[in-house]
Order: sequence, then C-alpha cells, then structure tokens
Amino acid sequence: MEVTSRQFKHCDLVAVKGRVDSATAPKFGEALDAIAAENRYKIVLDMTELEYMSSAGFRALIASQRNCKRYNRGEVVMACVPANINSALELAGFTTLFRIFPDVTTAVGEI
Repeated sequence: MEVTSRQFKHCDLVAVKGRVDSATAPKFGEALDAIAAENRYKIVLDMTELEYMSSAGFRALIASQRNCKRYNRGEVVMACVPANINSALELAGFTTLFRIFPDVTTAVGEI
C-alpha cells in the first residue's frame, strides 16, 4: 500500500494505492491522523488505484471521519471509489456516513 497526500488551500487530497488490509491499515490510519494533527480536517480520499480495503481499513476511515466531524470541523469524503469497495461500503452501511464523488475534482470543489 502507498499513501500520498497533497495539501491544498482548503483541503488535503490523500491518494491510496494498492491494498489496505490488517497489515497496512495502521499506516493508513496514521496518514489520516497526521493531517488532523496539523488541524486540517477536510480530507478528500482518492481511491482510484485502491485494489482492496478490509474491515481494518474501514475502521481507520470511521475513526478519521469521527475525528474530522467532531465540533463541525470538517469531514472525510471519497472520490473514484472502485465498484468492489463501494459494494463493501454499502453492505457495511457506511455509504450514509461518507459523501462519495465520481471524481477528485468534484470532491475537492464540494468539500
């Protein structure tokens, strides 16, 4: 798994590549927590090159969403979610917790 982030004026774009499983989820969570530690709470998650996400990855997403939404500071939104991961999000009932956009440009513009 590879996590890269770019800081924009009003949000951070985090691109995830590869697989987020029980072995890599802590690193994924740390990358999201590092952004929040800098008092930046608007995060766009680019999932274009994400192949797989396990429940451990979903837990890291939920924890980051809770942290960002606390006190109405911001939120985590998703862009370019692959069909298999979107299905898993729907099955887990997480689609109501996150805004999902078809592309990164729209997500960055809406957050």
